[in-house]
Amino acid sequence: MTFLAKMKQSFGSFTSFFADSWSELKKVRWPKRKELISYTLVVIVTVLIVTIYFWVLDVIISRLIDLVI
Repeated sequence: MTFLAKMKQSFGSFTSFFADSWSELKKVRWPKRKELISYTLVVIVTVLIVTIYFWVLDVIISRLIDLVI
């Protein structure tokens, strides 16, 4: 296979990839505003809880290390 034939074949698959991706994106059910707000709040609350958990764990481990040293 020549270089130009290989280039044509790879660009053909490249454009078909984006065409297929675009058609799949059209099938997606995007969330409504109310759903989006509730999902965002769930993510923010979860991140805050995990952050506080790791902060408390860090403080406890730091104090234990200070006691050992």
